Amino acid sequence: MENETHTAPAAPPAQTESRGFVLIVDDEPQNRMLLRDPLEASGYEVAEAENGMQALQRIAERLPDVILLDVMMPKLDGFEVCRRLKSYNKTAPIPVIIVTALSERKERIMGIEAGATDFINKPIDIQEVSIRIKNAVHSKRLYDALQAEQAKSERLLLNILPAPIAERMKQGETTIAELVPEATVLLADLVGFTTLSAVFGAEQIVSLLNEIFSAFDSLAEKRGLEKIKSIGDGYLAVGGIPENPNHTKAVVELAFDMFNEIEQFNRQYNTSLHIRIGICTGPIIAGVIGRNKFAYDIWGDAVNVACRLASMAEISSILVSESTYNELKQEYKFNGPQKADIKGRGELAVYTLIGK
Repeated sequence: MENETHTAPAAPPAQTESRGFVLIVDDEPQNRMLLRDPLEASGYEVAEAENGMQALQRIAERLPDVILLDVMMPKLDGFEVCRRLKSYNKTAPIPVIIVTALSERKERIMGIEAGATDFINKPIDIQEVSIRIKNAVHSKRLYDALQAEQAKSERLLLNILPAPIAERMKQGETTIAELVPEATVLLADLVGFTTLSAVFGAEQIVSLLNEIFSAFDSLAEKRGLEKIKSIGDGYLAVGGIPENPNHTKAVVELAFDMFNEIEQFNRQYNTSLHIRIGICTGPIIAGVIGRNKFAYDIWGDAVNVACRLASMAEISSILVSESTYNELKQEYKFNGPQKADIKGRGELAVYTLIGK
């Protein structure tokens, strides 16, 4: 028997990326075919609409990279379709190339006023069409890339700054500082993390700390509070920026949320971490510092007192200033007062928050 030879099956042809998605709008099937066939042969993805209303429906389903738009159509002409597209932020950036037999100056001005990007005269020259579409798709993709980068930059800005402050910076303000007449400052001090640092590697330590503080970030956001920064294994947050009449209560509830989060973390990782928290209500100064690497920060007596109370608090307890106590004494239970020696302030009355 002769030896049989086996050849491997041919690999399927590689999928080529579409050069762009083109919507052809024309009430004449022959005109659509004359445009569609060479565009598809050139690697474009093509959809069709036979009138203006159908075009708007197609665009609502999927945004094209460029639109080839006939002018003379029943029910809704090309000028009106173009005007409607340019009136919405989502569809305004789409390049619209008007394909028309009209060559009068008046009609061209109408197209420009409607928002058309370019014009092609009938009878069409397919080479001209191809060049104009290529340029339009390239411009649209550059615009999309720019928008994506801008959105990314705005997300990064909002990670650093409160939304109102970020908006002011986008408007060109370079020096942002304001006196907040009443805010509530919280500092949470993580206890036991230094011991973990001696047991785990650097990567594990950063990962664990990131998990805890990311959870705190989510809790603060849900309460409408602003995380200011982490300081080593300390976490600083504030209520009242922007204004919130219930910011003191929201900060206290965040403190209880943090205790619950640490308990869950300990159960999950078999650790024995704790936090102690200091809270103070009072006026603060808030602003943006830095030029190349800017940061949003807060200063003032309330900040200093909150930090001092966190260092003085017993493990797994919340120590609050008298100003915070006065805001909440009708709704929450406290132990105290007790006297605390606060650097720069002398002896102050402070209270331990027990619960509701």
